[in-house]
Amino acid sequence: MASEALTSTDYIQHHLQNLAYGKLPAGYVRADGSSVTEDSWVIAHSSQEAADMGFWCFHLDTLGWGLVLGALFSLIFWRVAKNASTGKPTGLQSFVELVVEFVNNTVKDTFHHKNKLIAPMGLTIFAWVFMMNLMDLIPVDWLPMAAAKISGDDHLFFKVVPTTDPNATLGMALTVFIFMILFSIKEKGIVGFIKELTLHPFHSGKIYIDIFLIPVNFILETVSLIAKPISLGLRLFGNMYAGEMIFILIAIMFGAGAILGLFAGVLQWGWAVFHILVITLQAFVFMVLTTVYMAMAHDTGEDH
Repeated sequence: MASEALTSTDYIQHHLQNLAYGKLPAGYVRADGSSVTEDSWVIAHSSQEAADMGFWCFHLDTLGWGLVLGALFSLIFWRVAKNASTGKPTGLQSFVELVVEFVNNTVKDTFHHKNKLIAPMGLTIFAWVFMMNLMDLIPVDWLPMAAAKISGDDHLFFKVVPTTDPNATLGMALTVFIFMILFSIKEKGIVGFIKELTLHPFHSGKIYIDIFLIPVNFILETVSLIAKPISLGLRLFGNMYAGEMIFILIAIMFGAGAILGLFAGVLQWGWAVFHILVITLQAFVFMVLTTVYMAMAHDTGEDH
């Protein structure tokens, strides 16, 4: 429920601000009126402070929840694999086997090359992104309020959905991009990779014509290459951010009276049910596109 001490705008901005940790220069006047005596690494007390911390600003909530959920996913799958039985499986084992088989079949249908890393990569991406997305179904005030009580700071910023932070989604997309480049060079060689960037999509086979086509090809291929990780990361971020915004707006309605509060309860339930499809679909799309990009990186001249 929205805090009565905050306006609706303040409430929304508070929920959309990450717990930022960064460096402020000496003499900087903070939101509470105090001044920084020397260059210091501190936790931001306002969105402006977080912005002024610059590029080397760490979102502690995004990093923390990302690591915790990644470790939790790994622990669950490890325990299931360790205790797997050929007899009557437990419900959790059946669920994990279903997820593994689903991802494995999806990768087989998309990736037609030999690389034992791709299927585990797809499984990790699907399960990790799904668990991070799943945090969006927790009522927006529960964990932030708990964190504020534990820390003793009622104005503590605390976001619990890592995929609503573009730093997280673009960071994962950048990792996929690096793997694309590495696999492309591994499969095609440096020369083959350069040829792919300079001799596609236009290639006449005549040197005096290709000299003029190479710059055009390079621009087109480079833009297309860079667009892949950007679109991959922003797609996930945009969908999850929009979903979080709707939950926040519904939460505001709970503080607007009994009638709107009752209506908000219905809306929250309905949106949560629909959002289950959204969080699953976004994890699936991220996994499938990653697999497609890995397949493109493995494609040689004979595969085109």
